[in-house]
Amino acid sequence: MTENERVSAEYRLWLEKGDEETKRELEAIQDQPKEVEDRFYRDLEFGTGGMRGVVGVGTNRMNLYTVGRASQGLANYLLQDTSRSHSVVIAYDSRNKSPEFSLEAALVLAANGIKAYVFESLRPTPELSFSVRELGSSAGIVVTASHNPPEYNGYKVYGPDGGQMVAEAAGAVIAEIGKLDIFTSVKRISRSEAEEKGLLNWLGEEVDAKFIHAVTSVSPNPDTAKEMGDKVKIVYTPLHGAGNLSVRRALKEIGFREVHVVPEQEQPDPLFSTVKSPNPEERAAFTLAVELAKKIDADLIIGTDPDCDRMGAVVRDASGEYNVLTGNQSGAIMVHYLLSSLKDRGAIPANGAVIKTIVTSEMGAVIAKSFGVEVMNTLTGFKYIGEKMTEFDATGSHTFLFGYEESYGYLAGNYARDKDAVVACMLIAEAAAYYKKQGKTLYDVLLSLYEEYGYFLEKLESRTLKGKEGVEKIRGIMEDWRKNPPVEVSGVKVAEVLDYSQGIQGLPRENVLKYVLADGSWFTLRPSGTEPKIKVYFAVKGATAEQSRDLLTALSDVVMARVDA
Repeated sequence: MTENERVSAEYRLWLEKGDEETKRELEAIQDQPKEVEDRFYRDLEFGTGGMRGVVGVGTNRMNLYTVGRASQGLANYLLQDTSRSHSVVIAYDSRNKSPEFSLEAALVLAANGIKAYVFESLRPTPELSFSVRELGSSAGIVVTASHNPPEYNGYKVYGPDGGQMVAEAAGAVIAEIGKLDIFTSVKRISRSEAEEKGLLNWLGEEVDAKFIHAVTSVSPNPDTAKEMGDKVKIVYTPLHGAGNLSVRRALKEIGFREVHVVPEQEQPDPLFSTVKSPNPEERAAFTLAVELAKKIDADLIIGTDPDCDRMGAVVRDASGEYNVLTGNQSGAIMVHYLLSSLKDRGAIPANGAVIKTIVTSEMGAVIAKSFGVEVMNTLTGFKYIGEKMTEFDATGSHTFLFGYEESYGYLAGNYARDKDAVVACMLIAEAAAYYKKQGKTLYDVLLSLYEEYGYFLEKLESRTLKGKEGVEKIRGIMEDWRKNPPVEVSGVKVAEVLDYSQGIQGLPRENVLKYVLADGSWFTLRPSGTEPKIKVYFAVKGATAEQSRDLLTALSDVVMARVDA
């Protein structure tokens, strides 16, 4: 059977077996062969972190059938362990179909005798991670597509430690999913039957309160927040997502009394109507927040993405303009604040550790080492940081202090195993209060860190390449760089080529290439695991800000010219 024949067969099968809504959607595209091909040329990939895709009908889409099949595969995997009874916690964000997908997952699990704990409304992803640990559950599911465009949704699976499922377990789940027929192999019971049998349970305020207490307990400096709570003005935007109540509650409980929420972005909205993209990495997402900040003369703007696991910060410079910090800059500030506060109290543990990813700036690492704290690197993705934390718990080798990645994900404290924008909002707000008490803005602090540790500068370029052709293009780019590594870039020799697909530096294998230049600059090519993108990371360090900008421009121009060729 040719690929076109296979696609046509799948289309006809779904047209025959699907419900009425499914049939209507398929009939509407019957004269669009490219659209049919994109929906059916493959199964939506379930990777180590779960699956993510456009909401719609088809094997390559997020829908009740693909969610049901994934949930049945998870159930089959869990039931192989007969030594315990099983339960799964399920949370979701504000995206299209998130409540429906969450309930579908719960009802499939319930049909398999697995107790489901589902949040009664949208909640931050880190609260799911916390709740899996708190309730002693076997696994967790978050229905979210993070900060992807509104047409996307996703399904992330967590292990019993509250971290995203590790590769071995995820591989076993994937194997189980692969055995299933999407229409005939999935068990399901009704909501009323699941509730009557005690297999569908709803979570709310009791777990919320415990989560917020866990977050605020991490504060290294609660007295400063209380003292400065009415002197630091904060603008917060949840960007129509799940962070609104949790972030405001944490800030209030720690002592901040001047928190102003952007009204147009306060309520959940699956279309994210006020922004092009609900991504706190992008300045455009903060347009309304900056307007409000100027009106009230705010010290700090913070924003969280739809599932509230990423935090972006905006700070005011000497001229009064608001500048969006990069994830690396916010991370460096929080590392410095956290370790400074612990040092003030003589509370830095001898075996303290900061964990970052291989594509994260070295600036935070240099700062941490100046406090005598060990720094460790992981592959990209917070699940790897979570794995190290669990390893620390098992061995007692280190005390986890802070983990972060350049893509705006941060965690302090041992209560969760995934990045947490709630605790990040609290820490960056505390930092603003701590330094304001010393007569400094966070922008002043950033400049002083550059003066002390060097002008680290980073940049991320990405290329979105959708569909089947995009997948092949990304594969070709990686193959070209792997087979034909550069000897020099922009006049600087390549000192080291790191191919992480070979399982180097004690890390798992991953399709990532890193090129370290003789002057310490580096760049990394990495296909995204969750989006149809290839990402290219750049990092330099100069003696001055101007020199760093020049080095970064020269490096990125040469590399991207080849990527785009």
